[in-house]
Amino acid sequence: MDHKATRRWRIGLTGGIGSGKSTVAAMLARCGAAVVDADAIARSLTLAGGAAMPAIGQVFGPSFVRPDGAMDRDAMRERVFGDASARLRLQEIVHPLVARETERQAAQAWAAGTRCVVFDVPLLVESGRWRSQVDAVLVVDCTVPLQIERVMARSGWSREAVEKVIAQQASRAQRLCAADVCLFNVDLSLAHLQQQVQEVGQHFGL
Repeated sequence: MDHKATRRWRIGLTGGIGSGKSTVAAMLARCGAAVVDADAIARSLTLAGGAAMPAIGQVFGPSFVRPDGAMDRDAMRERVFGDASARLRLQEIVHPLVARETERQAAQAWAAGTRCVVFDVPLLVESGRWRSQVDAVLVVDCTVPLQIERVMARSGWSREAVEKVIAQQASRAQRLCAADVCLFNVDLSLAHLQQQVQEVGQHFGL
């Protein structure tokens, strides 16, 4: 019996902003993987009624809570970009809650018979804890100018705003050093990218 086809795989998926990581995650899901989106979980925790909101209001004050009870993401983004200690305080609130929910979703996937769970974690390399919790790291890579171009086109952000985000993330070199598998997402059609994702997926039992 093929060992790769019968074992369970925990795959860490990461990439810089604008790399195409979310597109790759969706393609892996179509191949049969269960995708656990850490960023989506973090956002849900900071919506009105989210589990992180009481602590955020207590630690950062009411000016970071919108009238509807959700976190003011724009205000918090400005705060953490300019204050490393504020970023750490926010992470101390949100990260344990994200970890608990990611494991709950993974357990649900295993119980349903899934053989491959993909943990979509934008800051996988930066976190320091994720590498030991996955069997392999898949990095979606592209050049920094292309990252900037893509994010400006899709989000309407200024170049300066995108560059600030990139500066907060691990460098390309750091991500590539952490990669077990790398998809270089430059000058690829969606069909070609899908083909590469399918080839990667086959290695992980998909």
